[in-house]
Amino acid sequence: MKILVVGTERDFEEFENKFGIDHDLTLDKRYQFQSTFASFDLVFDFFIGDDPELFNNYIGLEGVRLFINIPKISLLELSYFQNHEFDIKIFGFNGLPTFTDRSLLEVSLLNDQYKDELTAICASLKTDFQIVKDRVGMITPRIICMIINEAFYTVQEGTASPEDIDQGMKLGTNYPYGPFEWSLKIGIKNVYELLEAIYDDTKDERYKICPALKQAYLKL
Repeated sequence: MKILVVGTERDFEEFENKFGIDHDLTLDKRYQFQSTFASFDLVFDFFIGDDPELFNNYIGLEGVRLFINIPKISLLELSYFQNHEFDIKIFGFNGLPTFTDRSLLEVSLLNDQYKDELTAICASLKTDFQIVKDRVGMITPRIICMIINEAFYTVQEGTASPEDIDQGMKLGTNYPYGPFEWSLKIGIKNVYELLEAIYDDTKDERYKICPALKQAYLKL
């Protein structure tokens, strides 16, 4: 398949690790290929989730099948703010750092009528996939970032060191990274903004950001 990746070099590198062997990939870091979006079989956009206004680059285009890196905002919320009918087929995916290059692609749908098409796309991509509810945080990012937040609380309370927590989590749960190690790979900015978006959406105290995590974010 001919796939356009709208994102950073890091986004592209992780995407290429998963899909590069079987597909023709092109990186677009500044929407330079906007006039030819429809010539690609798929477009994966890593930017819109952080800046919904960038969706304007797709308005008026037809025939585009667009995957949006969506953990920080739901597809429904995105469509509400755009205040218009989509002329393209859109899907949400979990494209936060470390989550693209996994055996399972986590995706969401705005319209269930595209479920069969999504199944066909993922078969062509040769990837397993899981459809999750169109909610901020999806599933895996929500769980991992909540664990990271709790780990910051544990250190803040003086119960354990970051090194001890990382080692304990890897040995006890067989996670690939400990919470603090994972927070650096995902990016403190992404962790903070995801938790902020989930808390704003749910008002669930489990996602209330630890002051120590906020300090780490503000120091960036």
